[in-house]
Amino acid sequence: MGDLLRKSTEILKKYQARTGAFPAAPYFPPYRYVWLRDGTFVAWALDWVGEREAAGSFYTFMSHTVLKHSYKIENALERASKGHSPDDATCLHTRYTLDGEEGVEPWGNFQLDGYGTFLWGLAHHLRVGGKLREEYKKAICEISRYLCGLWKVPCLDCWEERGDRLHPSTLAAVYGGLKAVLEWLPPDLAEKAREVLVELPQVVRAGFVVDGHLVKESGSPEVDANLLWLAVPYGLLDIEDPVFAATVQKIEKDLRGGGVKRYRGDTFYGGGEWVLLAAWLAWYYRLKGKEEEGKELLGWIEAQADEEGQLPEQVPVNLTSEEHYRYWVERWGPIARPLLWSHAMYIAARLPAPVPVVSCSLHQNQKVC
Repeated sequence: MGDLLRKSTEILKKYQARTGAFPAAPYFPPYRYVWLRDGTFVAWALDWVGEREAAGSFYTFMSHTVLKHSYKIENALERASKGHSPDDATCLHTRYTLDGEEGVEPWGNFQLDGYGTFLWGLAHHLRVGGKLREEYKKAICEISRYLCGLWKVPCLDCWEERGDRLHPSTLAAVYGGLKAVLEWLPPDLAEKAREVLVELPQVVRAGFVVDGHLVKESGSPEVDANLLWLAVPYGLLDIEDPVFAATVQKIEKDLRGGGVKRYRGDTFYGGGEWVLLAAWLAWYYRLKGKEEEGKELLGWIEAQADEEGQLPEQVPVNLTSEEHYRYWVERWGPIARPLLWSHAMYIAARLPAPVPVVSCSLHQNQKVC
Protein backbone atom coordinates (compact mmCIF):
# COMPACT_ATOMS: atom_id res chain seq x y z
CA MET A 1 0.00 0.00 0.00
CA GLY A 2 2.77 2.43 0.91
CA ASP A 3 4.61 1.57 -2.28
CA LEU A 4 1.72 2.65 -4.50
CA LEU A 5 1.38 5.85 -2.51
CA ARG A 6 5.04 6.65 -3.21
CA LYS A 7 4.72 5.67 -6.86
CA SER A 8 1.57 7.75 -7.26
CA THR A 9 3.38 10.83 -6.03
CA GLU A 10 6.30 10.10 -8.34
CA ILE A 11 4.02 9.58 -11.34
CA LEU A 12 2.20 12.87 -10.76
CA LYS A 13 5.49 14.76 -10.57
CA LYS A 14 7.07 12.86 -13.46
CA TYR A 15 4.45 13.92 -15.97
CA GLN A 16 4.17 17.56 -15.00
CA ALA A 17 5.07 19.63 -18.07
CA ARG A 18 7.74 22.33 -17.97
CA THR A 19 4.89 24.87 -17.98
CA GLY A 20 3.41 23.46 -14.77
CA ALA A 21 0.50 21.74 -16.55
CA PHE A 22 -0.54 18.13 -15.91
CA PRO A 23 -1.73 16.10 -18.91
CA ALA A 24 -4.77 14.04 -18.00
CA ALA A 25 -3.06 10.92 -19.41
CA PRO A 26 0.36 11.29 -21.06
CA TYR A 27 0.15 8.26 -23.38
CA PHE A 28 -3.50 8.52 -24.41
CA PRO A 29 -3.75 10.98 -27.32
CA PRO A 30 -7.25 12.40 -26.61
CA TYR A 31 -6.17 13.15 -23.01
CA ARG A 32 -2.86 14.90 -23.74
CA TYR A 33 -4.42 18.12 -22.52
CA VAL A 34 -4.74 19.77 -19.14
CA TRP A 35 -8.25 19.82 -17.72
CA LEU A 36 -8.86 22.23 -14.86
CA ARG A 37 -10.73 19.46 -13.04
CA ASP A 38 -8.12 16.73 -13.34
CA GLY A 39 -5.18 19.09 -12.94
CA THR A 40 -6.58 20.67 -9.79
CA PHE A 41 -7.08 17.34 -8.07
CA VAL A 42 -3.53 16.38 -9.02
CA ALA A 43 -2.19 19.66 -7.60
CA TRP A 44 -4.35 19.24 -4.50
CA ALA A 45 -2.97 15.73 -3.93
CA LEU A 46 0.60 17.00 -4.31
CA ASP A 47 -0.11 19.78 -1.84
CA TRP A 48 -1.48 17.17 0.55
CA VAL A 49 1.77 15.17 0.45
CA GLY A 50 3.89 18.32 0.83
CA GLU A 51 4.91 18.88 -2.80
CA ARG A 52 4.08 22.58 -2.58
CA GLU A 53 6.31 23.74 -5.45
CA ALA A 54 4.80 21.35 -7.99
CA ALA A 55 1.29 22.33 -6.94
CA GLY A 56 2.12 26.02 -7.12
CA SER A 57 3.53 25.64 -10.63
CA PHE A 58 0.20 24.25 -11.78
CA TYR A 59 -1.84 27.02 -10.20
CA THR A 60 0.47 29.63 -11.71
CA PHE A 61 0.19 28.05 -15.17
CA MET A 62 -3.55 27.74 -14.95
CA SER A 63 -4.06 31.28 -13.64
CA HIS A 64 -2.03 32.69 -16.54
CA THR A 65 -4.01 30.53 -18.97
CA VAL A 66 -7.38 31.64 -17.63
CA LEU A 67 -6.35 35.30 -17.68
CA LYS A 68 -5.09 34.92 -21.24
CA HIS A 69 -8.56 33.82 -22.33
CA SER A 70 -10.59 35.92 -19.90
CA TYR A 71 -11.60 38.33 -22.66
CA LYS A 72 -14.30 35.73 -23.45
CA ILE A 73 -16.07 36.16 -20.12
CA GLU A 74 -18.02 39.26 -21.08
CA ASN A 75 -19.33 37.58 -24.23
CA ALA A 76 -20.34 34.48 -22.27
CA LEU A 77 -22.17 36.55 -19.67
CA GLU A 78 -23.90 38.58 -22.35
CA ARG A 79 -25.11 35.45 -24.15
CA ALA A 80 -26.38 34.02 -20.88
CA SER A 81 -28.26 37.25 -20.11
CA LYS A 82 -30.12 36.78 -23.42
CA GLY A 83 -31.02 33.17 -22.66
CA HIS A 84 -28.32 31.53 -24.78
CA SER A 85 -25.64 29.06 -23.70
CA PRO A 86 -22.05 30.09 -24.42
CA ASP A 87 -20.50 28.38 -27.41
CA ASP A 88 -16.86 27.45 -28.04
CA ALA A 89 -16.10 30.95 -29.24
CA THR A 90 -17.42 32.59 -26.08
CA CYS A 91 -16.93 30.15 -23.18
CA LEU A 92 -13.81 29.46 -21.19
CA HIS A 93 -12.74 26.02 -22.35
CA THR A 94 -12.62 22.95 -20.14
CA ARG A 95 -9.20 21.84 -21.41
CA TYR A 96 -6.07 23.48 -22.81
CA THR A 97 -2.82 22.38 -24.37
CA LEU A 98 0.19 22.04 -22.10
CA ASP A 99 1.24 25.48 -23.35
CA GLY A 100 -2.05 27.10 -22.39
CA GLU A 101 -3.74 27.24 -25.80
CA GLU A 102 -7.26 26.13 -26.65
CA GLY A 103 -7.65 22.76 -28.33
CA VAL A 104 -8.58 22.84 -32.00
CA GLU A 105 -10.38 19.48 -32.27
CA PRO A 106 -14.14 19.38 -31.74
CA TRP A 107 -14.85 18.96 -28.04
CA GLY A 108 -17.50 19.73 -25.45
CA ASN A 109 -15.99 22.84 -23.95
CA PHE A 110 -18.71 24.48 -21.87
CA GLN A 111 -18.23 22.86 -18.48
CA LEU A 112 -18.28 24.76 -15.19
CA ASP A 113 -17.23 22.13 -12.66
CA GLY A 114 -13.54 22.48 -13.54
CA TYR A 115 -13.58 26.19 -12.79
CA GLY A 116 -15.27 25.69 -9.42
CA THR A 117 -12.80 22.92 -8.65
CA PHE A 118 -9.90 25.19 -9.58
CA LEU A 119 -11.03 27.87 -7.10
CA TRP A 120 -11.45 25.20 -4.41
CA GLY A 121 -7.98 23.78 -5.03
CA LEU A 122 -6.24 27.15 -5.27
CA ALA A 123 -7.82 28.26 -2.00
CA HIS A 124 -6.50 25.10 -0.35
CA HIS A 125 -3.04 25.76 -1.79
CA LEU A 126 -3.05 29.26 -0.32
CA ARG A 127 -4.24 28.05 3.07
CA VAL A 128 -1.47 25.46 3.36
CA GLY A 129 1.32 27.90 2.62
CA GLY A 130 1.16 28.85 -1.05
CA LYS A 131 2.09 32.46 -1.81
CA LEU A 132 -0.80 34.73 -2.84
CA ARG A 133 0.46 35.89 -6.22
CA GLU A 134 -1.07 38.75 -8.18
CA GLU A 135 -2.15 36.40 -10.98
CA TYR A 136 -3.96 34.23 -8.42
CA LYS A 137 -5.97 37.18 -7.14
CA LYS A 138 -6.93 38.21 -10.67
CA ALA A 139 -7.85 34.66 -11.71
CA ILE A 140 -9.95 34.19 -8.56
CA CYS A 141 -11.95 37.31 -9.36
CA GLU A 142 -12.41 36.55 -13.05
CA ILE A 143 -13.48 32.94 -12.50
CA SER A 144 -15.82 33.93 -9.66
CA ARG A 145 -17.48 36.50 -11.91
CA TYR A 146 -17.85 33.84 -14.62
CA LEU A 147 -19.42 31.31 -12.25
CA CYS A 148 -21.75 33.78 -10.57
CA GLY A 149 -23.16 34.73 -13.95
CA LEU A 150 -23.40 31.27 -15.50
CA TRP A 151 -24.16 28.71 -12.81
CA LYS A 152 -27.85 28.49 -13.76
CA VAL A 153 -27.03 27.84 -17.43
CA PRO A 154 -27.15 24.14 -18.45
CA CYS A 155 -23.71 22.79 -19.31
CA LEU A 156 -21.92 19.50 -19.83
CA ASP A 157 -21.35 17.43 -16.71
CA CYS A 158 -17.94 16.27 -15.52
CA TRP A 159 -18.15 13.28 -17.89
CA GLU A 160 -18.68 15.74 -20.77
CA GLU A 161 -22.23 14.55 -21.37
CA ARG A 162 -25.80 15.90 -21.17
CA GLY A 163 -25.09 19.55 -21.87
CA ASP A 164 -28.77 20.48 -21.96
CA ARG A 165 -29.27 20.01 -18.21
CA LEU A 166 -28.12 21.14 -14.80
CA HIS A 167 -26.09 18.65 -12.76
CA PRO A 168 -25.77 18.55 -8.96
CA SER A 169 -22.08 17.61 -9.15
CA THR A 170 -21.38 20.74 -11.20
CA LEU A 171 -23.42 22.90 -8.83
CA ALA A 172 -21.47 21.44 -5.91
CA ALA A 173 -18.15 22.32 -7.53
CA VAL A 174 -19.35 25.88 -8.11
CA TYR A 175 -20.48 26.08 -4.48
CA GLY A 176 -17.23 24.68 -3.10
CA GLY A 177 -15.12 26.99 -5.23
CA LEU A 178 -16.99 30.21 -4.52
CA LYS A 179 -17.19 29.53 -0.80
CA ALA A 180 -13.49 28.76 -0.63
CA VAL A 181 -12.40 32.08 -2.19
CA LEU A 182 -14.87 34.52 -0.60
CA GLU A 183 -12.18 36.21 1.45
CA TRP A 184 -10.25 37.21 -1.67
CA LEU A 185 -13.17 38.80 -3.50
CA PRO A 186 -13.94 42.54 -3.62
CA PRO A 187 -17.12 43.55 -1.74
CA ASP A 188 -19.47 43.75 -4.75
CA LEU A 189 -18.40 40.39 -6.17
CA ALA A 190 -18.34 38.80 -2.72
CA GLU A 191 -21.95 39.86 -2.24
CA LYS A 192 -22.94 38.24 -5.54
CA ALA A 193 -21.09 35.09 -4.53
CA ARG A 194 -22.90 35.00 -1.17
CA GLU A 195 -26.23 35.23 -2.93
CA VAL A 196 -25.28 32.27 -5.12
CA LEU A 197 -24.08 30.32 -2.09
CA VAL A 198 -27.40 30.84 -0.33
CA GLU A 199 -29.42 29.84 -3.40
CA LEU A 200 -27.43 26.84 -4.59
CA PRO A 201 -28.34 24.39 -1.80
CA GLN A 202 -31.98 25.39 -2.17
CA VAL A 203 -31.87 24.65 -5.90
CA VAL A 204 -30.25 21.27 -5.30
CA ARG A 205 -32.76 20.18 -2.67
CA ALA A 206 -35.73 21.42 -4.67
CA GLY A 207 -34.73 20.00 -8.04
CA PHE A 208 -32.53 16.95 -7.56
CA VAL A 209 -33.94 14.86 -4.71
CA VAL A 210 -36.06 11.85 -5.70
CA ASP A 211 -37.26 9.22 -3.20
CA GLY A 212 -35.04 10.79 -0.56
CA HIS A 213 -31.76 10.66 -2.50
CA LEU A 214 -30.01 12.87 -5.02
CA VAL A 215 -30.19 12.13 -8.73
CA LYS A 216 -27.54 12.71 -11.39
CA GLU A 217 -29.42 15.40 -13.34
CA SER A 218 -32.76 17.08 -13.73
CA GLY A 219 -35.40 14.71 -15.09
CA SER A 220 -33.53 11.51 -14.21
CA PRO A 221 -34.23 8.96 -11.44
CA GLU A 222 -30.67 7.63 -11.58
CA VAL A 223 -27.68 8.25 -9.34
CA ASP A 224 -24.17 9.02 -10.51
CA ALA A 225 -21.07 8.33 -8.44
CA ASN A 226 -20.08 11.98 -8.88
CA LEU A 227 -22.85 12.81 -6.39
CA LEU A 228 -20.26 11.97 -3.73
CA TRP A 229 -18.84 15.42 -4.50
CA LEU A 230 -21.75 17.19 -2.85
CA ALA A 231 -20.32 16.45 0.58
CA VAL A 232 -16.79 15.26 -0.19
CA PRO A 233 -15.07 17.58 -0.80
CA TYR A 234 -17.25 20.56 -1.73
CA GLY A 235 -19.50 20.63 1.32
CA LEU A 236 -22.75 21.72 -0.32
CA LEU A 237 -24.34 19.04 1.87
CA ASP A 238 -23.03 17.89 5.21
CA ILE A 239 -21.52 14.43 5.22
CA GLU A 240 -24.10 13.44 7.86
CA ASP A 241 -27.07 14.80 5.91
CA PRO A 242 -29.80 12.11 5.55
CA VAL A 243 -30.23 12.93 1.85
CA PHE A 244 -26.53 12.43 1.28
CA ALA A 245 -26.51 9.21 3.30
CA ALA A 246 -29.39 7.88 1.19
CA THR A 247 -27.50 8.87 -1.96
CA VAL A 248 -24.43 6.91 -0.89
CA GLN A 249 -26.60 3.88 -0.17
CA LYS A 250 -28.11 4.13 -3.66
CA ILE A 251 -24.62 4.43 -5.21
CA GLU A 252 -23.53 1.34 -3.28
CA LYS A 253 -26.58 -0.60 -4.48
CA ASP A 254 -26.57 0.46 -8.13
CA LEU A 255 -22.92 1.15 -8.97
CA ARG A 256 -20.65 -0.74 -6.61
CA GLY A 257 -18.84 -3.86 -7.75
CA GLY A 258 -15.20 -4.42 -6.96
CA GLY A 259 -14.80 -0.78 -7.97
CA VAL A 260 -17.44 1.82 -8.78
CA LYS A 261 -19.22 2.52 -12.08
CA ARG A 262 -20.08 6.07 -13.14
CA TYR A 263 -23.81 5.46 -13.62
CA ARG A 264 -26.13 2.77 -14.87
CA GLY A 265 -26.30 2.75 -18.64
CA ASP A 266 -22.76 4.09 -19.08
CA THR A 267 -21.23 2.79 -22.32
CA PHE A 268 -17.90 4.63 -22.50
CA TYR A 269 -15.37 1.81 -22.98
CA GLY A 270 -18.28 -0.49 -22.16
CA GLY A 271 -19.13 1.19 -18.86
CA GLY A 272 -16.63 -0.50 -16.56
CA GLU A 273 -15.56 0.27 -12.99
CA TRP A 274 -13.61 3.46 -12.41
CA VAL A 275 -10.52 3.61 -10.22
CA LEU A 276 -10.93 7.25 -9.22
CA LEU A 277 -14.55 6.68 -8.17
CA ALA A 278 -13.57 3.68 -6.08
CA ALA A 279 -11.04 5.95 -4.40
CA TRP A 280 -13.69 8.62 -3.89
CA LEU A 281 -15.99 6.20 -2.13
CA ALA A 282 -13.05 4.93 -0.06
CA TRP A 283 -12.26 8.54 0.90
CA TYR A 284 -15.85 8.95 2.10
CA TYR A 285 -15.72 5.66 4.02
CA ARG A 286 -12.54 6.62 5.82
CA LEU A 287 -13.89 10.05 6.74
CA LYS A 288 -16.90 8.24 8.21
CA GLY A 289 -14.66 5.90 10.18
CA LYS A 290 -15.61 2.89 8.05
CA GLU A 291 -12.05 1.65 7.80
CA GLU A 292 -12.81 -1.90 6.69
CA GLU A 293 -14.95 -0.71 3.80
CA GLY A 294 -12.27 1.80 2.85
CA LYS A 295 -9.49 -0.77 2.96
CA GLU A 296 -11.47 -3.13 0.76
CA LEU A 297 -11.72 -0.51 -1.97
CA LEU A 298 -8.10 0.52 -1.55
CA GLY A 299 -7.12 -3.12 -2.02
CA TRP A 300 -9.11 -3.29 -5.24
CA ILE A 301 -7.44 -0.12 -6.52
CA GLU A 302 -3.97 -1.40 -5.70
CA ALA A 303 -4.70 -4.62 -7.59
CA GLN A 304 -5.32 -2.56 -10.74
CA ALA A 305 -1.82 -1.05 -10.81
CA ASP A 306 0.62 -2.44 -13.36
CA GLU A 307 4.25 -3.35 -12.62
CA GLU A 308 5.24 0.32 -12.82
CA GLY A 309 2.51 1.32 -10.40
CA GLN A 310 0.39 2.99 -13.08
CA LEU A 311 -3.37 3.13 -12.54
CA PRO A 312 -5.91 3.16 -15.40
CA GLU A 313 -9.00 5.28 -15.86
CA GLN A 314 -11.35 2.32 -15.59
CA VAL A 315 -11.29 -1.47 -15.58
CA PRO A 316 -13.34 -3.42 -18.17
CA VAL A 317 -15.26 -5.60 -15.71
CA ASN A 318 -18.96 -5.61 -14.91
CA LEU A 319 -19.50 -3.99 -18.31
CA THR A 320 -22.77 -2.47 -19.46
CA SER A 321 -21.94 -3.23 -23.10
CA GLU A 322 -19.19 -5.44 -24.52
CA GLU A 323 -19.97 -4.02 -27.94
CA HIS A 324 -19.23 -0.48 -26.79
CA TYR A 325 -16.00 -1.63 -25.15
CA ARG A 326 -14.79 -2.95 -28.50
CA TYR A 327 -15.98 0.21 -30.25
CA TRP A 328 -13.92 2.53 -28.04
CA VAL A 329 -10.82 0.33 -28.16
CA GLU A 330 -10.97 0.39 -31.95
CA ARG A 331 -11.56 4.15 -31.98
CA TRP A 332 -9.10 5.39 -29.34
CA GLY A 333 -7.00 2.37 -28.34
CA PRO A 334 -6.65 0.74 -24.91
CA ILE A 335 -8.05 2.41 -21.79
CA ALA A 336 -5.93 5.36 -20.62
CA ARG A 337 -3.06 4.39 -18.29
CA PRO A 338 -1.78 6.12 -16.27
CA LEU A 339 -4.66 8.46 -15.63
CA LEU A 340 -3.25 11.10 -13.30
CA TRP A 341 -6.63 11.79 -11.73
CA SER A 342 -6.79 8.13 -10.61
CA HIS A 343 -3.48 8.54 -8.79
CA ALA A 344 -4.60 11.82 -7.22
CA MET A 345 -7.76 10.23 -5.84
CA TYR A 346 -5.82 7.23 -4.56
CA ILE A 347 -3.74 9.68 -2.52
CA ALA A 348 -6.95 11.30 -1.26
CA ALA A 349 -8.29 7.92 -0.13
CA ARG A 350 -4.99 6.63 1.23
CA LEU A 351 -4.33 9.80 3.25
CA PRO A 352 -7.92 10.97 3.79
CA ALA A 353 -8.01 14.73 4.12
CA PRO A 354 -10.94 16.14 6.06
CA VAL A 355 -13.57 18.05 4.14
CA PRO A 356 -12.33 21.63 4.44
CA VAL A 357 -14.36 23.98 6.59
CA VAL A 358 -14.03 27.52 5.27
CA SER A 359 -14.32 29.96 8.14
CA CYS A 360 -16.40 32.74 6.61
CA SER A 361 -19.86 34.17 6.89
CA LEU A 362 -22.07 34.51 3.86
CA HIS A 363 -23.34 37.80 5.26
CA GLN A 364 -20.21 39.69 6.20
CA ASN A 365 -17.75 41.74 4.19
CA GLN A 366 -14.53 39.98 3.31
CA LYS A 367 -11.06 41.18 2.40
CA VAL A 368 -10.77 42.50 -1.14
CA CYS A 369 -8.56 41.34 -3.98
